[in-house]
Amino acid sequence: MDSQELQRLKNKYDIIGNDAALNRALETAVAVAPTDLTVLITGESGVGKENIPKIIHQNSRRRNGKYFAVNCGAIPEGTIDSELFGHEKGSFTGAIETRRGYFQEADGGTLFLDEIGELPLSSQAKLLRVLQSGEFIKVGSSKVEKTDVRVIAATNVNLLYSVGKGKFREDLYYRLNAIQIQMPPLRERKEDIYLFFRKFTSDFSEKFGMGKVTLTNDAIDLLINYRWPGNIRQLKNLAETVTALESEKLTPTSERCVIDAATLSKYMPKEEINLLPVAAKEERSDSIPDSDRQMIIKAILDLKQEVDDLKAKIGSGPVHAPALKPLQVHEEEPEWQGQGTPVQSDNIGKVVDINVEEQPHQDLSLSRSKVDIIVKALEKHHGNRKLAAEEVGISERTLYRWIEKYHLD
Repeated sequence: MDSQELQRLKNKYDIIGNDAALNRALETAVAVAPTDLTVLITGESGVGKENIPKIIHQNSRRRNGKYFAVNCGAIPEGTIDSELFGHEKGSFTGAIETRRGYFQEADGGTLFLDEIGELPLSSQAKLLRVLQSGEFIKVGSSKVEKTDVRVIAATNVNLLYSVGKGKFREDLYYRLNAIQIQMPPLRERKEDIYLFFRKFTSDFSEKFGMGKVTLTNDAIDLLINYRWPGNIRQLKNLAETVTALESEKLTPTSERCVIDAATLSKYMPKEEINLLPVAAKEERSDSIPDSDRQMIIKAILDLKQEVDDLKAKIGSGPVHAPALKPLQVHEEEPEWQGQGTPVQSDNIGKVVDINVEEQPHQDLSLSRSKVDIIVKALEKHHGNRKLAAEEVGISERTLYRWIEKYHLD
């Protein structure tokens, strides 16, 4: 694949980064897609393994067939056979009707088995039979049925180690491992870490109308040198937490706040030298549990939303406008995709004037079109900026920026 094809693939599946190992994984996925070879995707938890089977399915001859993703670790051992292969009515307590399993539903398509290392040994034998002959038997039945399913498996554990411990069948391992695709951990993708952070903070601030976070050089160093045992998922949680608790509320002329390493370190988990490069099972006493963290963030966002609603009611009065189809106006390219030049330390704690970031060269006809659309929307709604932004089809923040830029007050 050339660089343009690779970038189109990343854009289609919302994949971020330019790491060489990541590119090899994507190129391998596209290369093996036209075949029916079984693929084993390996990598730590949270590295984005779920994108690979989607790419393989969409680029295969089975693209018009069904695609199912099954987390083997999330299904109780007593019901996993029923989920995968189906069951007959009355075969066990609660089986009030005959049920089709995933292998039967996905006939002619693709089945993604995530956390394959958690599959019980008894189920592994049945899976091996399906892979070898396409045959399976429902729970409570003696009838052999056929299916044509391509299996893609993923694991975040060392399956060869599990084979040595007797927890995974050796013959099944080699049957699954026809093609192996290794997804690199985030700590080996240092150049992509700050790009991820900017993407997550940008998305979060856009969704909840909050100020964006910009890091100083020392904060970026702290971010990229952390080990990230939870990989991309952990980084996303941290980026959203920092944005929610540290960012300034948007104003007509400002949209971001600056954070240095000292502030960022408050949200970084403490390193432990003897911690293996896998996610720990037990909770850490020096960190806030995920459930509590999510509740705190939700409470803050709910409170800010109530304040915003109250301000809108006071400012706009009882305006009742009909629902109109938004006009299509092109917004600026997301800034997180740029170089992400960090700010200097003397700006820490300040809110940055967004007008400084405006590009000096603008297409005049496009600018004139923007002004006309904005003016008409503001006139129609008697200066109510919230309703005008909704009609134009842009965020209220972007409307504020254009009003300031073109002096439309």
